[in-house]
Amino acid sequence: MIRRSIALLGFLFNAFAPGPCGAAEAPTSFNIPDVPPQADARAATVEVHVVPEKPDWTYRVGESARFIVRVIVDSRPLSGVPVTYSVGPEMLPAEERTAVVPADGTLVLDGGTMNQPGFLRCTVRTSVAGRDYTRWGTAGFSPEEIKPTQTEPADFDEFWAQSKAALARVPVEAKRTLLPELCTNKVDVYHVAIRTVGFPYTEGARVYGILCVPRASGRYPALLQVPGAGVRPYPGNPDLAARGVITLQIGIHGIPVNLPEELYGQLRTSALRDYNVTRLDDRENYYYRRVYLSCVRANDYLCSLPEFDGQNLLVSGGSQGGQLSIVTAALDPRVRALASYYPAYCDVTGYLHGRAGGWPHMMARDAKTGAPSHHTTAEKVAVTAYYDVVNFARRLRVPGHYAWGYNDNVCPPTSLFAAYNVITAPKRLLLALSTTHQTAPEEGAVVDAWIADALGLK
Repeated sequence: MIRRSIALLGFLFNAFAPGPCGAAEAPTSFNIPDVPPQADARAATVEVHVVPEKPDWTYRVGESARFIVRVIVDSRPLSGVPVTYSVGPEMLPAEERTAVVPADGTLVLDGGTMNQPGFLRCTVRTSVAGRDYTRWGTAGFSPEEIKPTQTEPADFDEFWAQSKAALARVPVEAKRTLLPELCTNKVDVYHVAIRTVGFPYTEGARVYGILCVPRASGRYPALLQVPGAGVRPYPGNPDLAARGVITLQIGIHGIPVNLPEELYGQLRTSALRDYNVTRLDDRENYYYRRVYLSCVRANDYLCSLPEFDGQNLLVSGGSQGGQLSIVTAALDPRVRALASYYPAYCDVTGYLHGRAGGWPHMMARDAKTGAPSHHTTAEKVAVTAYYDVVNFARRLRVPGHYAWGYNDNVCPPTSLFAAYNVITAPKRLLLALSTTHQTAPEEGAVVDAWIADALGLK
């Protein structure tokens, strides 16, 4: 739900009286909820609810879906509120229509059905007290039957074997600097710089991160934390380290991760603005090749630490980090388990087949003009096959915990299930249906407990 505090000052709102078949006709006015007599004004919370009619939000192909819409002010449904809505496959254009919330406060919209596995999204827009609100609900249709559109190169394994061999020829040459201001009585915290392959394979490149090591003598499990998209500093995870885990939280851009925020802001809008499509037409030097191999290199470093127990190595992350978790676990047999939240870069070619593709949506048509993306060249499409999570998911051999929501509009569930459904390794899926591209506290608690259990923590 969307929540905003607004001032309800006795305005009159424009509404539409429902006409035949729910069509919008001439606007009429209606009063907002009354201001209490002892007050001069009222501030209220507005929530827009859009949910599929079925409690589990999931239908079989061919079943009809309906969506329930309510506009709530201070926990009470409003009636007479005009809305604009569209229903169609997620992330794709859909015709807009208008309707009015009826007297009982519940608007039911017919969403139709889907004739193939996928997700149908109902997006609702409205305005209350001069403020605009948008919310959506998403119905799944036989999601367990979604198949990838991405191809699988015949030389996929050979390409990555050669890439890892190139990495192995580069010495680790790790350097670490104690960060006394971040250390605790239980954990030592370091900024680390680990040598890796360059871009494009130049000498001296490094992957940077924050290492947290328990101070008490002993041997510990290790967790590699891989980052979501963007350019930022990282704080490390001393809290988990205090429970008896070596943690390494890395950045992917080959720059230190403890610099002033201003620098990262400048890089986000300049040199690293479109890093995820940099050299997309060059399989050998595409940006993510160095990134994927640097995740393996980070594990090289973790496994070299005398405090590491030599067995229990996990990787976790969300969004781009979910992508990197799956890729790293597939490339590195030392990884014993993974946790992946709403992974990015899943089935990015979906848009070329009339359905949603994964972030970074480089194959999507222009939202304003409908023109094809300039990335849909044969060369670029072919390169994505070597980096798409789908083809790494096929190669997973270790247990994984996965989590996402139906309403994700960054890593759409069609793309997520396209990857999840090809995993043959032990897997567990946690659905937080209403979440968008975020982790609900209840969801995070479940995954954190799974990671703790996988690490052998009490």
